[in-house]
Amino acid sequence: MPTSIIVGAPTLKPNQEMLDSIAQNLRCYDYQPSRLDLRETVIKGLSRPRKQLPPLLFYCNEYGSDLFNQICDLPEYYPTRTEIRILEENKEEIAQFLGDRILLVEYGSGSGKKVYPLLNSLSDPVAYMPIDISKEHLFSYSELTSQKYPHLETIAVVADYTRDLDLPECQNQTPSKKAIYFAGSTIGNLENHEAIDLLKKSAQRVGKGGGMLIGTDLKKEPRILHSAYNDAAGVTAKFNLNMLTIINSQLGADFNLDRFYHYAFYNPIRGRIEMHLISACPQVVTIDNYQFAFEEGESIHTENSHKYGEEEFRELAEAAGFTLEKTWTDPDRLFGVRYLSLS
Repeated sequence: MPTSIIVGAPTLKPNQEMLDSIAQNLRCYDYQPSRLDLRETVIKGLSRPRKQLPPLLFYCNEYGSDLFNQICDLPEYYPTRTEIRILEENKEEIAQFLGDRILLVEYGSGSGKKVYPLLNSLSDPVAYMPIDISKEHLFSYSELTSQKYPHLETIAVVADYTRDLDLPECQNQTPSKKAIYFAGSTIGNLENHEAIDLLKKSAQRVGKGGGMLIGTDLKKEPRILHSAYNDAAGVTAKFNLNMLTIINSQLGADFNLDRFYHYAFYNPIRGRIEMHLISACPQVVTIDNYQFAFEEGESIHTENSHKYGEEEFRELAEAAGFTLEKTWTDPDRLFGVRYLSLS
């Protein structure tokens, strides 16, 4: 469920050139957007005629990352278990497409449930580079990964991968190619022009001969989608509302979470799930010297999750210079894992 572009996108410079080496095979870089970037993004989004905030904010604290991991285990939320099944059943063929001695870059690193089986199936990978916006989550996860794979160079990068970003170089060995793994249908959080922009940035990062393995949600019956984003346990609602907690804690805002509620629905015209936070009453929210008035029933649009057909996604990839080489799906055609190449 992650991601959108933060306002203003210069080439990022690390806050510290390199953070502590926790282990011999682990390096950690911090390219985290500044508080000023966050403030500008939130102020701009809430000032729009139809208020909107980027889903990247979901992951700006450890609690948000933990909640998303809980969502992935929910019975209603099919994407994670379906993607894992696809990867497991096709791991040998996927490894052949990715190639030998690669640098595997992962956008929005998770708990390891997806990438560890993928790493295990690769032929002599040189390095693994997880990129995530949540510093605490990423560093903890990367330390565990470096211990699990002591002979693999692990390079943790705290960053917004939708922005301009030069990847750190491998130090121990030179990879034969670079490939990006983008799991969990996160590409669907972006509008088409944003998705193409991210794919173009990805093409620049992997270079000629590189590739991209990307998870995409497929179009299906709306009732399945409705259940996935409105789970009975209310975890997705907590995840959505946590965005307001993040804004309160990091920007000193005064959102009252009891005055907002989670709302998600499928928009068939645009082929996407939309998530919103609805104001339960007339109210005013303050951030610094800014005041934002809400009418009862007014929403903050927090996330889109687009669902793709085969040709629709092929056109998206080709617009960014990639070639769609292969799509693996489950028997029920709920989800697709696609390999894109750059010639």
